[in-house]
Amino acid sequence: MNVSRHHPLRAPRIRTAGVAAAAALGLLGLSACSTDESAGKAADGKLAVVASFYPMQYLAEQIGGEHVSVTNLTKPGVEPHDLELKPRQIGSLADAGAIVYLKGVQPAVDEAIKQSKNKHAVDVASLTHLEAHGAEVDGKHHTTGDGDSHSGEPEEAGHDHDEHGHDEHGHEGHDHGHEGGTDPHIWLDPVKYAEVAKGVAKTLAEADPEHKGDYEKNAGALVKKLGALDAKFKDGLKNRASDTFITTHAAFGYLAERYGLTEESISGLDPESEPSAARIKDLHKLAEEHHVSTIFFETLASPDTAKTLAKDLKLKTDVLDPLEGITDKSKGRDYVEVMEANLAALQKALGTK
Repeated sequence: MNVSRHHPLRAPRIRTAGVAAAAALGLLGLSACSTDESAGKAADGKLAVVASFYPMQYLAEQIGGEHVSVTNLTKPGVEPHDLELKPRQIGSLADAGAIVYLKGVQPAVDEAIKQSKNKHAVDVASLTHLEAHGAEVDGKHHTTGDGDSHSGEPEEAGHDHDEHGHDEHGHEGHDHGHEGGTDPHIWLDPVKYAEVAKGVAKTLAEADPEHKGDYEKNAGALVKKLGALDAKFKDGLKNRASDTFITTHAAFGYLAERYGLTEESISGLDPESEPSAARIKDLHKLAEEHHVSTIFFETLASPDTAKTLAKDLKLKTDVLDPLEGITDKSKGRDYVEVMEANLAALQKALGTK
């Protein structure tokens, strides 16, 4: 497996110097109203937890339960990579009881957290292994794949061959696309998402030792819930007519690997990058060869390229949600509901029986 250092998907909207200056202003503004007793606490006395974007918010809320008050830096409807932090948001990081974030998704957030020097900040990317994914991720040749069969059952998706999954398998032979890099989308694989739960619980317990037992119990319950979701995907994607799906950007590489699918993305890891003419030509050929029926787009990024490609190929379009935020347009109220909607969309597109 390719374990890489974190590379931001694009340049931060707020430059490092700007973040440092804003952090200094924010810290000065907040320090006057902070006391030892209130440090790290919300107005209701609960542990104040800051989450960088929705998947981190869900972790914090599920594991923290009734003992935490969670603030999401990324408002609903905002594409996380486009987030522009306000000085007070940056300053609030120092006073937070805990921070849950995923390094590499939002460079400006990463820098602001570094400047805050908060001792209870957990980067969930450090709790699992990240891989280098390109515009194509071929999951049929990984340990959780189904070989060359279109109707086989993936190996136990909830039980990896080693602690973190695919470590013994390199990906140089399988990721053939452009616009590659370290893929941060671990939350779209229920197994990888579950791997980080205990680490988040540990950070919350260090910030709030009084409720350590509850955090550990809640983390266990979340792992069980994600295990059930994994089982639904494994069972729901059996007996399919095709393994290949096309998406606007390469958010679903870990999911493809987990269930023996092949993800072909239009634009690579960056949802706003423009595909080359050669990539569009490749997708035309791939769609015909692999009996692709549907081009997937997402809720927070422009669907124009996906719809144009679908029109050219006379294919259908549908939503496959990378769950970077929950809005009124989301096909569910939370992570599990939207993932179940994603499963239903994949079942329809891949022709499961």
